[in-house]
Amino acid sequence: MGSERSDAMGSDTTAMALKILVAGGFGVGKTTLVGAVSEIRPLRTEELLSEVGQSVDDTEGVDRKTTTTVAMDFGRITIRSGLSLYLFGTPGQDRFWFLWDELSQGALGAVVLADTRRLEDCFPAVDYFEHRRIPFVVAVNCFAHTRTYGAREVSRALDLDPGTPVVLCDARDRDSGKEVLIRLVEYAGRVHTARLLDSVG
Repeated sequence: MGSERSDAMGSDTTAMALKILVAGGFGVGKTTLVGAVSEIRPLRTEELLSEVGQSVDDTEGVDRKTTTTVAMDFGRITIRSGLSLYLFGTPGQDRFWFLWDELSQGALGAVVLADTRRLEDCFPAVDYFEHRRIPFVVAVNCFAHTRTYGAREVSRALDLDPGTPVVLCDARDRDSGKEVLIRLVEYAGRVHTARLLDSVG
């Protein structure tokens, strides 16, 4: 995403739009998070779960889920004046992963949503972003009636690189989701700045 310059009332303002991915396992809350924080009506590509899909999709622990994202979710949020985030929620099932390479092009960073009941489901997303050197934060979606784990415990369980942020959140709550995105932008900014300094050093 680039920046747009506009003249209003004789003064120049620069509006920056950054691309963010929201990833994670099946049924972890990606569509919910994008919908909760988006200031526009989110674009969703959800389809009803089918009997055919039951043979390939692991729905254990998310038995009440009736739909699934088959391409992406899209939303937009303004973090502050002049800074907007375009959010792209990725599909969670393995058979749709061919879309990830396209969606990740030009992304500043990513949010990996995690459910501690199915923590292993976010390993592929963590591996994907680590191997492509895309900065990410792990956001633990705190579901009701589940044991709460601390950020340090989750970090150890996922064997994250030192410094990778882990935050607790409620994907249904706009303020909680916005905090996650702010943490990501700050972290990704530090990572990209460090890489830039290394490249010219």
